[in-house]
Amino acid sequence: MKKRALISVSDKTGILEFAKELLTTGFEIISTGGTKKALEEAGIATLGIEEVTGFPEMMDGRVKTLHPLIHGGLLGRRDLQTHLDAMTEHGITPIDVVVVNLYPFKETISKTDVTEADAIENIDIGGPSMLRSAAKNFAAVTVLVDPADYQQVAMELKTEGETTLATRKALAAKVFRHTAAYDALIAGYLTELVDETQPEKLTLTYDLKQSLRYGENSHQQAAFYQDALPVTYSIAAAKQLHGKELSYNNIKDADAALRIAREFDEPAVVALKHMNPCGIGTAATIEEAYDFAYDADPVSIFGGILVANREIDLATAEKMHKLFLEIIIAPAFAPEAFEVLSAKKNLRLMTLDFSEKNQTTASEKVSVLGGLLVQDQDVIKETPQAWQVVTKRQPTAEELTALAFAWKAVKHVKSNAIVLANHHQTVGIGAGQMNRVGSVKIAIQQAEAADKMAGAVLASDAFFPMGDSVTYAAEHGIKAIIQPGGSIKDQQSIEAADEAGIAMVFTDVRHFRH
Repeated sequence: MKKRALISVSDKTGILEFAKELLTTGFEIISTGGTKKALEEAGIATLGIEEVTGFPEMMDGRVKTLHPLIHGGLLGRRDLQTHLDAMTEHGITPIDVVVVNLYPFKETISKTDVTEADAIENIDIGGPSMLRSAAKNFAAVTVLVDPADYQQVAMELKTEGETTLATRKALAAKVFRHTAAYDALIAGYLTELVDETQPEKLTLTYDLKQSLRYGENSHQQAAFYQDALPVTYSIAAAKQLHGKELSYNNIKDADAALRIAREFDEPAVVALKHMNPCGIGTAATIEEAYDFAYDADPVSIFGGILVANREIDLATAEKMHKLFLEIIIAPAFAPEAFEVLSAKKNLRLMTLDFSEKNQTTASEKVSVLGGLLVQDQDVIKETPQAWQVVTKRQPTAEELTALAFAWKAVKHVKSNAIVLANHHQTVGIGAGQMNRVGSVKIAIQQAEAADKMAGAVLASDAFFPMGDSVTYAAEHGIKAIIQPGGSIKDQQSIEAADEAGIAMVFTDVRHFRH
């Protein structure tokens, strides 16, 4: 008896060549629909599924392979006599090789104009059922879902007459990963469709984008996975034009910098080190924005990451070239700018579509021991018109502009977070301290050391638990503060501000970033 292979694929990459290899090694081929047509047009003889089942395809192809003569051939154990007897009694022929890939559900729901009806019709039922049946019986059945595996299987069949158990087991594991990911996309689509925000089961799927040399430290293994439904404005979607591979820490830092850059519509440059900005600058041109970002902290920018939201021109590139930088991300690089920057062989130069920066609405996920935290991204739309001045002194127009700038920046600094800024650049940043006044002192010390306190305003990511931070800021010349408010001791801060002649604005929105 000839061995049988069942082929039914949406992605027909390499399938004609593989089918010919199966024929030369003694297989007869069962096929369906478009696959059968493609094979026969290439001169490859096949059996139609209805010839095996004695039952026609129906319901627009929804019912064709869900039949005992198919699944019995896939699931029947060759090492159990009772299974063999049942197969003989019911005229079931074993199926030894299964080549199936699925309806393009992911591609369908990725279309901007997809309808619910189109999405539902592209949920494959028969394909996953055959794959799962064949994979369960890997002791006897070779199952392929990825064209990349055709060559190895063809070689084993040609040289050994069958595949090895190790190969079949590895392919079965791959199949279950594939069907699990496929089902996760369906579950995610339908869950979103019914507006379920906290389902009892969280089904996620990601695709391997890059194996990393190591993680945060050299003794930690690591890999980079991309969302199965890619997000356009993300480090995962950035195109690398030059330089060595990204590291784990590069990816984390680049992600943090991109989150900051999307806050600004005007030309802006973000310089970042160790998950915190060390300088943010905005201006009429990207060169001037870079000047401000660099000037904000010319020491910490060394070895940092830059994100610019405009094309990098030659003048800006020549300034950047003077520094040791890890990564520069921008919408584009002028040819002459790329030539200058690419002279540094290890500098990563990357481009990204900034036009989609406001499209991100997906939740963010953080692993903890034994679990996963899920929350909405902090992309709340705030309007300065809704802010409340709680002090006797009103901020000037220039101070309001600076406060708005500082407020955009402080939400991306690790808590406890304090940012000092003028209307176009950060001048002092205090991050991650265990008490808020500690962050205030660090930010002010930085600004004073650079002689940048004149006209600086202060932003705090959360409320002041007492008046000490306001008092310290006042002693060092701060005249305007922005903070969420909401402390039971707000009045202490207000009174301290009034006593010092400081204008204080409450936003009623907190921006912790742990």
